Amino acid sequence: MSALKLNNDVAESTGLPVIGVFATCDPRIDQDSRTRAANIVKMAANQISGEVLTPGKEKVPVVYSDILVDGEKQADAVASQFKKAGVNIIVCVPDTWAFPQLTVLSLLSHFPQDIPFNFTTGNSGPRPGVVFTHATNGALAQSGRLVHINVGSWADTGLDPIMSDETKDALIDWCYAAATIQGLKGKRVVVFGHDSMGMETALPHVAATRNQFGLEITRLDMKLLADLLTKESYDKEELKRLRDWLESGSAGIELPEGTDSGNLDKSLALYLIVRDLMKDLNAVGGGFMSQLEWGSDARGIPLPVADIMESLFNSSFDHNGPKEVVPYATEADVQALLTQLFMTWLSGGNPPLFMDFRKVWDPSEIKEFAKEQGVTLNGDTKWEQKGFVDGVNSGSASFDWAALPGTPSEEILKKITFPKAVEYFSYLGNSVHYISPEGIEGIAARLAYSSLSGMFSMVWDETETVLPPQKLAQAVCETANPTWPHTFVMPKYATMNEYKHYAPANHFHMTWNLKRARLQFWMDMANVLSVTPWAAKPVFEEGVDRPIPLLYIINGGEDQAKLMRK
Repeated sequence: MSALKLNNDVAESTGLPVIGVFATCDPRIDQDSRTRAANIVKMAANQISGEVLTPGKEKVPVVYSDILVDGEKQADAVASQFKKAGVNIIVCVPDTWAFPQLTVLSLLSHFPQDIPFNFTTGNSGPRPGVVFTHATNGALAQSGRLVHINVGSWADTGLDPIMSDETKDALIDWCYAAATIQGLKGKRVVVFGHDSMGMETALPHVAATRNQFGLEITRLDMKLLADLLTKESYDKEELKRLRDWLESGSAGIELPEGTDSGNLDKSLALYLIVRDLMKDLNAVGGGFMSQLEWGSDARGIPLPVADIMESLFNSSFDHNGPKEVVPYATEADVQALLTQLFMTWLSGGNPPLFMDFRKVWDPSEIKEFAKEQGVTLNGDTKWEQKGFVDGVNSGSASFDWAALPGTPSEEILKKITFPKAVEYFSYLGNSVHYISPEGIEGIAARLAYSSLSGMFSMVWDETETVLPPQKLAQAVCETANPTWPHTFVMPKYATMNEYKHYAPANHFHMTWNLKRARLQFWMDMANVLSVTPWAAKPVFEEGVDRPIPLLYIINGGEDQAKLMRK
């Protein structure tokens, strides 16, 4: 896929984030060096074009300008092209020296202060674009502007150099973060019901969310859903297809009593009703109150559980085939929803997992429990030495997490059962149950808000799923709730004692194949505090973490600089 070369007749943007690539230059240098600089712009644009995807698998457009920005006139011309094309993410790929104020600073004056801006440059000696990068990055940092630089590699000589794979990967990670920031501005999530079970950590901080992320939170009363369910405002033929798909493809649906079949239909109809409501509102995510308002307050009329509905939204497929993952939070936990939403976008649409932060099994507890169950352990597995968390919740469990990434949907469904819902929900409808396989790697995280600072934080660690022997795994499930989905999560850096004491809420969330550099770039752009209070985690790992922005270094560190920016 080739990037689009801009001219003054380019069409208006489609509404997706748009990445614009350009280069500065020095008007005093020879023509071959200028030709090379222009070729690098095209090369860089083509390297990232088609590589950055939205959750809906749309390719984020990449455009470039072949006007080399030597001074103010060219800066104005490129800015005009970018604005007409809807560019809201900017990448500069300098290969030569240039004059900062005449070029980049003049171009950026046309755009909002918070537009994501990246320098990607080769580490070149003959025509030192890297020297210009450091000079301009320093000027922007002094003025309080956040910039990320990617000092990578391409050939020092030749008219058509190609950036190294490492340089490309670092740039793509940054572009994902920028596309998440810009792509979600103006979007909305829809939350049904009032405050989440009285959980202060889950409240919809409407103004803060709007101001910091550009997201709107639409709140709808659950009476609307009850009315639509009573009125049977859904396609009954589609409901039959949905039920047939689950009954024929899953590992089993528990329907022991005469009324259970009708309750299952109602819970499945809820998915169709909410799906259509969210589509009508162009929502990118949602949440559902459930307890106590919907189905478990004995003073009212109990209604069917939403477990299957919530799981379907978080899954990459349903009865109609492959679909976009739509992050969804049980208990109307808005900060869970936001965590899942951001990480889904950062991963290019990978399914999130919503879990209770349930029992933390440290090594001594595992050893003792295994002995009680008659299971012999050798002590040689990572989870025996490290411990794990039993991640379990009645709702929002993406079907995808019943199998390894890349497993065909029909094989995933065969691993899932739908037991009758537990007593919390008056037994109306069915839960979702599976045990996740071992070997799924990603990031587990949780967004938090503080009225003291007025800021959001992200508590996170790299994680992987583990799986004890079947008898022990089932016994662990029995200690919580065997009818719910279970994922055994082992953090990379946190000890079990740290994990027990530093959880910011009762829910946490994991997304597979999410690189931590992307999350770090996003936290920079969103001005979210990065919280990793794990003693074993290094501050910076070469080739894994994103380089710390100069703005932070000259302002007392990352947290201090983010607080000052707020």
